[in-house]
Amino acid sequence: MAWKFENDTPIYLQIMDKIKRDIAGGILSPGSKIPSVRELAIEAGVNPNTMQKALQTLENEGILYSQRTSGRFVAESVDDTVKNNICEDILRKFTEKMYELGYSDEDMVMRLEDYLKKSPKKTGGN
Repeated sequence: MAWKFENDTPIYLQIMDKIKRDIAGGILSPGSKIPSVRELAIEAGVNPNTMQKALQTLENEGILYSQRTSGRFVAESVDDTVKNNICEDILRKFTEKMYELGYSDEDMVMRLEDYLKKSPKKTGGN
């Protein structure tokens, strides 16, 4: 089944985000081998060149590394860093949208607290 992509962001960036979320969520653990470019491209339903660009960029960022004859692997020290970076990105987008709506910092905190009280708890949290 092909991965789901949005129209407003380049596909290679969305691939990178998915792989980062998989690392942060423990689906891909540090040191684990990831499938080949061709396998991932088929799974995602994208051109292999697009997948290669995403994986190469993740390598350049130090999130993945290659071993010449063995393939690509998740770097050993990335899970907390990736998770923190994803969190920062989500918070940045959230605050930008809330500022656009005219909310102050205090209003955002109050709205978020209200939302968390009303929403069902998800795994991985309190």
